[in-house]
Amino acid sequence: MSLVSRRSYRSKRTLMSDMNVTPMIDVMLVLLVIFMVTAPLLTVGVKVSLPSANAPSVESQEIPIVVHINSEGRIFIGDVEVDAETLPEKLKAIAGETDAKIFVRGDKTLPYGVIMQTMGLISSSGFKKVILVTELPKKQRENVSAKQR
Repeated sequence: MSLVSRRSYRSKRTLMSDMNVTPMIDVMLVLLVIFMVTAPLLTVGVKVSLPSANAPSVESQEIPIVVHINSEGRIFIGDVEVDAETLPEKLKAIAGETDAKIFVRGDKTLPYGVIMQTMGLISSSGFKKVILVTELPKKQRENVSAKQR
């Protein structure tokens, strides 16, 4: 091979300086599918059987603090169990302000007084927006889900 032919062969084999993003896109799509599958499983931490009511739903942009009261009367903030005596201090520590919304999810098998006592503890500690969470009746739930489709 002559010197001229070697140069022309090398000049045809220049390095490509573009980045190949296909593997990165594949990884991102796999992560997206994983998070789409696991996200609904993370939303409900404490099993509470809610009572049903015909009240309209409350729409809000801010994320509320959720207090659960299970069928045994144990109180949870999110997934963490707390004592009734320490509930107000822990809510203040989490919220930082008394203007935050507190959602109370009480099990329907509990006596009304237990749920109201917990709501009273929260209200007496300065929180003004204490909301009792209920479920829509089955017929209304079906209508709402049909409208969303």
